[in-house]
Amino acid sequence: MEQEVKETKEPEKKPDLKIEVVSVPEKGCDKDSRKSQRLDILSMKYTGFLENGTKFESTDDHNQEFSFQLGVGQVIQGWERGMLDMCVGEKRKLTVPPHLAYGDIGAGERIPPASTLIFECELVKIDDGPKPTNVFNEIDADKDGFITRKEVSAFLIKHSEEKIEAASEEHQKVLDNIFLHEDKDKDGQISKEEFSGPKHDEL
Repeated sequence: MEQEVKETKEPEKKPDLKIEVVSVPEKGCDKDSRKSQRLDILSMKYTGFLENGTKFESTDDHNQEFSFQLGVGQVIQGWERGMLDMCVGEKRKLTVPPHLAYGDIGAGERIPPASTLIFECELVKIDDGPKPTNVFNEIDADKDGFITRKEVSAFLIKHSEEKIEAASEEHQKVLDNIFLHEDKDKDGQISKEEFSGPKHDEL
């Protein structure tokens, strides 16, 4: 009797972030130049495209730069990694795979599920950012060391400038996206180890 040989498939490797430096400022971008680091406030110009070339967002459409704090979970992981060590005036092209963007959920009507996104970015300004608070402890209302969907929902509603309906489809999509990226073991709650935002007061 011949022994049956079973083939084992290796897990499919996810594509990584692709960073292309398009141009650097005329004065150069050497070791003495200030470069973007975690906790800096960055002001950017950018245009975002789907893989098929469809533009879904651009700061040019609003005549306003986009500002955010790097390294505290305000933007997608592709940006958190792709915007590090940039000089003011530097331009980059980022190709962001779905797992470092909006995953299998997408974002609104403009970004379908499982989309690879392409961003053409220019760093306009770097400012010192504030030290982040212990966000994990703020969200973890019952202090059991885990964040539930209900706790995240309450935190978002409390800190939003606009009135949010907890049952709204948009709010539920935001929660879905957070748990897609943060709940690594998919047990319905986020542990301190899984949480990617600031969780130490001394940071």
